[in-house]
Amino acid sequence: MPRIAIAGFQHETNTFSPTPTGWKEFCMADSWPGLLQGPKVIDGTRGMNLPIAGAIEAARASGQPIELIPILWCAAEPGGAVTDEAFERISGMILEGIAGAGALDAIYLDLHGAMVTESLDDGEAELLARIRRITGSGMPIGISLDLHANLSPDFVENAGPITIFRSYPHLDMADTGARCMIEILKRLNGAPQFAAFEQIPFLVPLHAQNTGIEPCRTLYRSLDELPASPDEYADIAMGFTAADVPNCGPSIVAYAKTRARAEALARDLFERFCACEGKFDTALFSADEAVHRAISMQGSGPAVLADVQDNPGAGASADTTGLLRALVDGGAQRASTGKEPGFIRALLGTMHDRKIAVDAHAAGTGVIFSGELGGKSGIAGDGPFIGRFEVRALSEGRIPYTGEMYRGGIAQIGPSALLSVEGAKREILVVVSSERTQCLDLALFTHFGVDPFEFDIVCVKSTVHFRADFEAGSRAILNVAAPGLFSCEPEKQTFRRLRKGVRIGSCGKA
Repeated sequence: MPRIAIAGFQHETNTFSPTPTGWKEFCMADSWPGLLQGPKVIDGTRGMNLPIAGAIEAARASGQPIELIPILWCAAEPGGAVTDEAFERISGMILEGIAGAGALDAIYLDLHGAMVTESLDDGEAELLARIRRITGSGMPIGISLDLHANLSPDFVENAGPITIFRSYPHLDMADTGARCMIEILKRLNGAPQFAAFEQIPFLVPLHAQNTGIEPCRTLYRSLDELPASPDEYADIAMGFTAADVPNCGPSIVAYAKTRARAEALARDLFERFCACEGKFDTALFSADEAVHRAISMQGSGPAVLADVQDNPGAGASADTTGLLRALVDGGAQRASTGKEPGFIRALLGTMHDRKIAVDAHAAGTGVIFSGELGGKSGIAGDGPFIGRFEVRALSEGRIPYTGEMYRGGIAQIGPSALLSVEGAKREILVVVSSERTQCLDLALFTHFGVDPFEFDIVCVKSTVHFRADFEAGSRAILNVAAPGLFSCEPEKQTFRRLRKGVRIGSCGKA
């Protein structure tokens, strides 16, 4: 009976964020469970769209007896560099679990691929190197990764097999973990496999990595077209551009029975990817322009404005006020279409402001109070929105997700409130939370008794993930460049540590 240790340690690091990610952030439950150990790794992730849950289910469904040894699983909301204390503590727990597990045949790891620590450019490569000192070079260490992984040669050399999400929004997280477990079992059953690795010489902004549009749609479809046998496959990592590290950017891994065949697969995909340079849709609108366009648009359903640079799912603060100000300051009526102009209703979420959320709870439903909403992160060009707000609804912030991406999970956003902005020329409602959370699920609005599809404009602090729940039924989606800690214009970001030859602003404007 194969014995396979399983563990997970996930973080997507925004090195431009000034707020470090420490031990307590990995222990707390947010959209995913808090730190789990031993059998709780299996019980606490069951039924969720998580890679480790998919890997566990694939092992059970394989038809062969397998002993899984669960060690640890944890994740923290994207943010600044992982503290050395947190990295050493969690890595030590994983290493101790592996060393104490007895004879193992393989290891499965649920990692992100873009973890940077206070002292390490590639935290996962270091973790993997330490594991190899225990296991030696021959043991399969299968790793599932996020689509936004920044892969390094050292990481790929020590890992194998690697599988990577193939959808953004990430609807296939559990499927990716399952694919990895299947590849591990193939190796344990004697299937030879060699790896090849290629790094793409240019960065792709996060909002242009949407796999539902070109050229990513065709690139990812080619992953099923390239292999000639079931024993070979390739995957693409699009990279995470908020990490100023040498290996930031897209890359390709390929596996086959021979090294030459793996290299041929990787090179083919590399050439297809490079041929797309200049074809990525990198368009962004200013907040004022986006609101004006949304008001002027005809059609049914809301215009969805994505506040892409203040996405907490990319390490941003989720409290900037640029888009809110544009909503308040813009005209209150639709552009004339021969009919009477209509009143505009707008909805925004999720704004992170613990003080305002607590003040709303103290005030109570139906009460109007004064305050300074958001803008407390000190981001250049941003500041609090000073106004009066009516409390429309309150919650303790434990919100079951209803969408596909985070199925089975619960958003734990702390004391939270639905507020209306008083004195505005239009109805503007804002969901305010005590904890940062990406607005990627309709439940973050419907929980407060509002239906986003009944509004004219819906503003979400998200980059692409929101599309899984909001795109169908909307009349348009506009990507907005308001202030935030996650730049979707890499050419305006100050990179100091990229490897030589990486092009930053070469994708072209659509």
